[in-house]
Amino acid sequence: MKYDIEFKRDAFNEIYYPLLDDDTRTQILFGGSSSGKSVFAAQRCIHDLLIGGRNYLCCRNVGKTIRTSVFNELKKLISIFGLNKLFDIHKSEMSITCKNGYQALMTGLDDVEKVKSITPAKSVITDIWIEEATECQENDIRQLTKRLRGKSAGLKKRMLFTFNPILKAHWIYNRFFKNFGDEDREYRDDDLYILKTTYEDNTFLEPDDIKALEDETDEYFYNVYTLGNWGVLGNLIFKNWKVQDVKSNPIYKTFDLFKHGLDFGYSNDPTAYNKMYYQKARNRLFILDEYRDIEVTNDQIAESLKSYLQGDNVVADSAEPKSIQELNNHGVSALPARKGKDSVIHGIQWLKQQEIIIDRSCQHTKNEFEQYHWKEDKDGNVLNVPVDKYNHHIDAIRYACEDEMLSGDDGIIPGAESEAAQSDWDF
Repeated sequence: MKYDIEFKRDAFNEIYYPLLDDDTRTQILFGGSSSGKSVFAAQRCIHDLLIGGRNYLCCRNVGKTIRTSVFNELKKLISIFGLNKLFDIHKSEMSITCKNGYQALMTGLDDVEKVKSITPAKSVITDIWIEEATECQENDIRQLTKRLRGKSAGLKKRMLFTFNPILKAHWIYNRFFKNFGDEDREYRDDDLYILKTTYEDNTFLEPDDIKALEDETDEYFYNVYTLGNWGVLGNLIFKNWKVQDVKSNPIYKTFDLFKHGLDFGYSNDPTAYNKMYYQKARNRLFILDEYRDIEVTNDQIAESLKSYLQGDNVVADSAEPKSIQELNNHGVSALPARKGKDSVIHGIQWLKQQEIIIDRSCQHTKNEFEQYHWKEDKDGNVLNVPVDKYNHHIDAIRYACEDEMLSGDDGIIPGAESEAAQSDWDF
């Protein structure tokens, strides 16, 4: 059964509307922030469930991040379109089922066996949407394409990528963009369609949203998030890190005396927490868990942290003593970070001496380590000052490790990159 529902054209950004019925096998919507690409992908998903006879598998690299992005966007649009009576929304399993039987199923690529077993209740998966595709590994995407199989009543199978173009060295650029020039907006062949968009293509933005993008002063962030260009970073701060599946490794069971750090935020900046284990004898810092949210109150933060802390202390940003006290009032043992003069630079120097191993579940932390970089002056010279963005989890990590940074009168272990940072990554 397909519903005869008219979707008004003015509900869509004009640039995307022709893609509503496009059946190119691989489709890439990339570009700047607030360009509407993810919203359109969600709009098309709802449209196809109702009248297209399609089933969607909606993915992100880490499963826990999909609830606050794709799943919430789909729920919101169903309500905006006034279609709640035509859908059953299952919050616990993160699935959306149309009354005609077609489904949108959410999953993370961090659980490969789960992805292999996902099957819709009716027909087969015809569409895979990978949100924030630059977070994903190429091999995971190869495995994902195997889900596009089976008879689908004449419908062509499709895979849709949506993302901001973080770095030109990314595998997505190398695999799909060999015929796409830096000045191009669109590319099409028999199997591939690419569309680049920016905030200027989104007619639903508020003036404040536009101003924030246009006023960006950092060249990298302006190029990537305002102009939607593939990023190039030569002044990255951290290169001594790697992502591993730490918690499935036997060494994880030997960890004790965990460290915990918290950076407060609210609306524009997120609240960010990390759980760590420091292997001092080998200068190895394992980043094991993360929590990140916006517009959460201190009582909500406390409840979220308790399962991670298990009674341990958490070191929090001392700039918010009231928040620290409120966490303690709600049963969390929170201590203020000592910080002090040049604590950011000193903390960076110490972290650069460590082997930093990030568990693959900590997607937001990984994103920050990928993009945290030094400022440049007007002539392009690198300054010894970090750009104050993409650093919320990094700040939390610094706070948690302050006690390890103490050494000698100055309180900081001297040096830049240590020999440990160049050693064998196997653990």
